[in-house]
Amino acid sequence: MNRLPTDDLELRAADQRRQLQISINELRDRIQEKLDVKKGIRHHVLLASGFAAAISLVLGYGVSGIFLQR
Repeated sequence: MNRLPTDDLELRAADQRRQLQISINELRDRIQEKLDVKKGIRHHVLLASGFAAAISLVLGYGVSGIFLQR
């Protein structure tokens, strides 16, 4: 039976742990970048401002409707 020395196995395991840690850090960075709200809004300024304007318009009509009650 072909057996590898334990030192070689330990070195392989350590290398795999390092590679796994690097992969996890890259994934974490990508997720943080995707979930960055400020960056997302900067890329979609017109959409965000239109959405804010629509919400303001609806809330304005709602509040004025409460006070005017036709």
